[in-house]
Amino acid sequence: MLMNGKWVADWQPVQAKDEKGGFVRQTSSFRNWITPDGSPGPTGEGGFEVEAGRYHLYVALICPWASRTLIGRKLKKLDDVVSVSVLDPELSDEGWRFGEEQDPVNGAIYLHEIYTRADPAVSGRATVPVLWDKKSGTIVSNESAEILRMMNSGFGDLADASIDLYPTQLREQIDALNDEIYPKLNNGVYRAGFATTQVAYDEAVVDVFDMLDVLERRLADGRSFLFGDEVTEADVRLFVTLVRFDAAYHGLFKCNVRRIADYPSLSRYLTSFLGLPGVRETVSLDHIKRGYYSVKALNPTGIVPIGPELPWAA
Repeated sequence: MLMNGKWVADWQPVQAKDEKGGFVRQTSSFRNWITPDGSPGPTGEGGFEVEAGRYHLYVALICPWASRTLIGRKLKKLDDVVSVSVLDPELSDEGWRFGEEQDPVNGAIYLHEIYTRADPAVSGRATVPVLWDKKSGTIVSNESAEILRMMNSGFGDLADASIDLYPTQLREQIDALNDEIYPKLNNGVYRAGFATTQVAYDEAVVDVFDMLDVLERRLADGRSFLFGDEVTEADVRLFVTLVRFDAAYHGLFKCNVRRIADYPSLSRYLTSFLGLPGVRETVSLDHIKRGYYSVKALNPTGIVPIGPELPWAA
């Protein structure tokens, strides 16, 4: 991680623990917003106004948080508005790195260089996604939930208005469901995988499968998405965890009570979401497996399993 702008070696996935030995996720450090008129968003400062070609997204296809933003970009048809760099899936001793295709914007080798360009004294982990402003040479945001909402409404007329991932009439319900799914499932799999005590692991795994059971019942009526026939940000946030579950979380993260393949409604939902325009382009099973199995704290040998065979990956 970075300490006062300097890279500290021996990267570890668990930077903080609670009193039970449970995994505590780092809070995002850059929280500005792109808005149609450049005014401040709910957090951070203003000045980041809409302009085609001005913004660049740094992502890794292994990462569910980064994939949220990629899917938002695809669904809102912002491919020609916001450029993208995909980092190498395998974590190095200096964290995320650029592969054969170097960083076209800043010429960086490692993602942490992007952070120190924005703030030479920054401390914390250099995480994806990162939304970069080419014009002012700084990070707009590294908070995936907020970048997803920027993709939905921050780009004004440059985005496809036919899809609204955060419709006014559903916002209260979306927020409530997000608040359930995030700690129990989205972050729950990480709480299980990076737990340092049996108690912390047991609590996390119970949360994961309780939430999956709730979602299976919710989707059992045949609805296309969580709130009916229209896709929302809650679906995006759920999908990125489901699509990684059987390939990584089930085995490597010890979430092995059941697979998503064992849930008929969730399996149908997963396949249906993959069929949305552009979504499949954001998913790489190869990157997911190589990325997660490169975490030395969980897999010291670095061996990547051949399986599992997944129906949606055919």
